[in-house]
Amino acid sequence: MLRLARALRRPVALFLLIGLVLPGGVVPAGAQRASRSDLNRAERVREAPSATPAATSATNASPQSANAHEIPWLFRGSDIPPDRDWTFGELPNGLRYALRRNGVPPGQVAIRVRVDAGSLMESDSERGFAHLIEHLTFRGSVYVPDGEAKRIWQRLGTTFGSDTNAQTTPTSTTYKLDLPSATQDGLDESLKILSGMIAQPNLTGSALTAERPVVLAEQREQPGAQVRFGDTVRQTFFAGQPLADRSPIGTITALEGATAQSVQAFHKRWYRPSRVVVIISGDVDPVIFEQLVTKYFTAWQGNGPPPPEPDFGKPDPTKPFAVSTTEPSLPPLVTWAVLRPWVYRDDTIIFNQKRMVDQMALRLINRRLETRARSGGSFIQASVSLNDVSRSANGTFVSVLPIGDDWEAALRDVRAAIADAQQTPPAQAEIDREVTEFDAAMKAQVDTARAEQGAQQADNMGEAIDIRETIASAQVSYDIFLGARTKGFFTPEALLESTRRVFVGDATHAVVNSRAADLTASARLETALKADVSGLANARNAVRKISFAQLPRLKTPGKIVKRTPIREISGPTEIERIDFANGVRLMIYPNSGESNRVYVRVRFGGGLNALPTDRTTAAWAAPLTLIAGGIGKLGQEELDQLTVGRRIGMSFDVDDDAFVLSAVTSPEDMADQLQLIAAKLAFPRWDPNPLARAKAVTLAAYDSNAVSPGGILSRDLEGLLHAGDPRWATATPDQVRATTPASFRALWAPILASGPVEVQVFGDFKADDAVAAVAKSLGAIAPRRASTRPIPPVKFPASTGKPVMLSHDGPANQAVAVVAWPTGGGIDGISDSRRLELLAQIFSDRLFDRLRSEAGASYSPSVQSEWPVGLPSGGRLMAIGQVPPDKVDFFFTLAKEIAADLAAKPIERDELKRTLLPYAQYIARASTGNTFWLTQLAGASYDPRRIAAVNSLAVDIGKVTPEILQQVAQRYLKPDGAFLLAVTPKAADTVAGK
Repeated sequence: MLRLARALRRPVALFLLIGLVLPGGVVPAGAQRASRSDLNRAERVREAPSATPAATSATNASPQSANAHEIPWLFRGSDIPPDRDWTFGELPNGLRYALRRNGVPPGQVAIRVRVDAGSLMESDSERGFAHLIEHLTFRGSVYVPDGEAKRIWQRLGTTFGSDTNAQTTPTSTTYKLDLPSATQDGLDESLKILSGMIAQPNLTGSALTAERPVVLAEQREQPGAQVRFGDTVRQTFFAGQPLADRSPIGTITALEGATAQSVQAFHKRWYRPSRVVVIISGDVDPVIFEQLVTKYFTAWQGNGPPPPEPDFGKPDPTKPFAVSTTEPSLPPLVTWAVLRPWVYRDDTIIFNQKRMVDQMALRLINRRLETRARSGGSFIQASVSLNDVSRSANGTFVSVLPIGDDWEAALRDVRAAIADAQQTPPAQAEIDREVTEFDAAMKAQVDTARAEQGAQQADNMGEAIDIRETIASAQVSYDIFLGARTKGFFTPEALLESTRRVFVGDATHAVVNSRAADLTASARLETALKADVSGLANARNAVRKISFAQLPRLKTPGKIVKRTPIREISGPTEIERIDFANGVRLMIYPNSGESNRVYVRVRFGGGLNALPTDRTTAAWAAPLTLIAGGIGKLGQEELDQLTVGRRIGMSFDVDDDAFVLSAVTSPEDMADQLQLIAAKLAFPRWDPNPLARAKAVTLAAYDSNAVSPGGILSRDLEGLLHAGDPRWATATPDQVRATTPASFRALWAPILASGPVEVQVFGDFKADDAVAAVAKSLGAIAPRRASTRPIPPVKFPASTGKPVMLSHDGPANQAVAVVAWPTGGGIDGISDSRRLELLAQIFSDRLFDRLRSEAGASYSPSVQSEWPVGLPSGGRLMAIGQVPPDKVDFFFTLAKEIAADLAAKPIERDELKRTLLPYAQYIARASTGNTFWLTQLAGASYDPRRIAAVNSLAVDIGKVTPEILQQVAQRYLKPDGAFLLAVTPKAADTVAGK
């Protein structure tokens, strides 16, 4: 389909909680990763329905590249103009490829090898084999001994897990490699290794014995209640189809029964050239890519005749209409689907234009639902979406998150809104608003196309192939949309017809979750879904015209006191600092690195340093309440209307030493974006409805933390690591309920009025334009004083030698163990913070090798270092592993052994190289983008030490030696300083830390 913006890919309503309850891979509204309705980065066009390309002469030894007059294989059957930045071709053995040059970031090459083999290709006895082969492939292959692939990639500068990874879905398995600073030799070696991984992995008995526990650990570590609910949804919606019971993770029975022979048989059947596409996007001539693909993949031949394509079935109307579940830890939730068979259609211009009408119709419903939820009512959130799901069904999906336990009232109100949309055409003003949003978002993609990263382009191509669609450029996608607009596609009558049609299908299935067992819930759900709700919808809100003139007026533009180029930085030379008479300091970095993109951050007040340390406050509610509270006389609805068709927004965050309002805008919208932020600081509105909604969301989600060890960590870990400091503690349900509009305002009104204020504007703009815009906005607000309150200390819990024991209500085979050592904080210790990051990566690699690869006790153990630059202390180096309850003590012992070894002797030079090079490459890549400089220079206009810290980055990395890292380990990884924590199931008999 077409390249539609991310902002349009989602419903208007943001999924505050539903996304936490419905895991990926389940298909309710918005949850399907790859679907035709994904208004996605690339507008996609369907390829031919067969997974196997047309036969190619076996005697032709050269690849068949599409020239300018041929139709590339991806675009056969489509009238959408091919994106000629891609080079498409086919090898004689049937393998296809898509290649292009992309220099974002400079020097990087993104490689994806997509195999048309996922969990839907498995038999009952093979459930989980596609994912198991993904794991085994990374262990070793014909060119790489077992376990060496990761080390080879590290020597080439990649980071395992982010630069090298893979993903298995119901329909495919995709292997991913991002090579930083790719060289000819590095590319050659990488394509060679990848070809061996795909064609000849080591699917031996010994490899299977070693890796099977890791896959079982991955399955074990999934959150129980969410997985059970997700399984119920999938099994209900797709009852009678393979997708109902083909989760990629598989089953314990099938995985434990896997043998080398049975896994090899699956590989031989489905891993064949005609089912593979090699995708490469990077900063190298595509001719070289093509030569390497030809060199390493041409000789590969399939084993025996190709298998028949599996039948994914059709939605079955004879299966149960309504199903209920009981998960006490999850909030009540209703989701239903109107399903139709998935049918291949050529991805043509007219097809996409008609689908745009469908999406526009659903956006109108979603906006009305969001308006209702914002103003109070029976539901926290509700949303509708249209998706193609794993080539198994086309469906319209609805999800409803009620307030409290009255899901029937919420369902009635949501259905009433849908029924109203099916009965009465929308007003033209409503349509114009959505069309304007579409236009602006798609035009923004055209404007920023040069800044799209190669890895994103490669991922987009893989997703398009997976769902049998093509990719068009941003400009072509926009032109197709403009064509639909010019032809008058978006009329009230057309949207009414679409709304009626998308809620008609061959089968309807629904699921409701209740906190308490209710034998009548299924029958009640069916009754509620069939009840007549006509005439029950609230009156529609008329679309009002709102302009920036209706924002509260600021004072006269601020005067510039000083304008100084910052020449101390080794790197960018265009950075300036501008001081205004009201005390606001501005730092600008005009550059064309990301075309038509401007980053705005406004830092004010003291951040965590300014919050009370002696009591719990209403700080917990700010992320969901502060922005939504409005400005002056304008509420969130009016502000949404104000910014229709504009790249203007606002988000809020709490940093160590500042509160932050931020946005990504365009050069044209930069001035109004700054005015909006200034008005928010100067004239905040205190609408009570967003707080009521935040309380409902928080209370609905709170119990879900208790059903997994990871949930307990997310709730309690930060508070424990800060010795109970309320700034980091999670608010309890009683504290949430006790928060009132008055207490929220009492905390945040003085904070919004506090200083100092630092403005950062980085990106594609003219320096004088930014200075003038800030003078008229932030430079025009009243002067603010910085707090004179002493910065409060940050405490670390005392080490007792025994773990703090917590429990969860989830599966009895899940536990998590944590070992944390205190480090430090502040800008003066920045060199140590960088060395600790390297030490953490070495620690993490060793823990991974021993806990996962050797013991199979954990799927994703990790070690991380955090050093808060804006706090006087509070840093830590922390190891975390999800393990079976009987392996908690083993984790503690192993972590302590690794820490002791790092302190006892220097690491090997090769281990340092494999750690240092990926870290240096990460810094090099990150420094090509504006967010890197925004982060590095945050607070620098008030603290020049942060500028000096930027200059020391390369020096700190370059001077690292094994001996220096040993000294860092000796300083911080002290045996008697570690904090231990274990979260085990309440039913477990294991007692850790004896």
